[in-house]
Amino acid sequence: MNVLRAIDRWLVKIEEQILSYSIILIAIMVVGNVLSRAITGSSWAFSQEVSRFSVTVATFMGISYAARKGRHISMSAFYDLAPFPVRKALAIIIPAITAFVLFVMSVFAYDYFMSLVDSGRVTTAMQVPVYLFAMFVPIGFVLGGIQFLRNMWVNIREKEVYLAQDKKDYS
Repeated sequence: MNVLRAIDRWLVKIEEQILSYSIILIAIMVVGNVLSRAITGSSWAFSQEVSRFSVTVATFMGISYAARKGRHISMSAFYDLAPFPVRKALAIIIPAITAFVLFVMSVFAYDYFMSLVDSGRVTTAMQVPVYLFAMFVPIGFVLGGIQFLRNMWVNIREKEVYLAQDKKDYS
């Protein structure tokens, strides 16, 4: 169990680093490209590709991080009005279904990733293999699915309702 906790702590640090650097890179590309256009009159050819890569990484790696912290998007009108037993049941069912969907999507994303690897396509400006853009999609789906399974498990194990492992329901 201690090994799993150590892996989890290590994974959180990696996710935080990846997300942080992705957001910083997006900001640098956007601001730098605007300044370049204003000062020199020309844009950076690679700016769009780097920004798109960073947005893809931040989006799909962010699934796991948001699920871990209980900060994922939710439609909670019915959930908030429901009595405790219904909220508890929903807190188990919803993450289970979400995890299932994410795992199914990871299979499709992996197939798409492999088709990009086989195609040998490269980006226009940087001549980087296109599959590097899609590499983080199946990884993000799998890690997100694992986090939602953990959220489901904490709600099975504990009496209170949890949005994430360490975040109790606000209702």
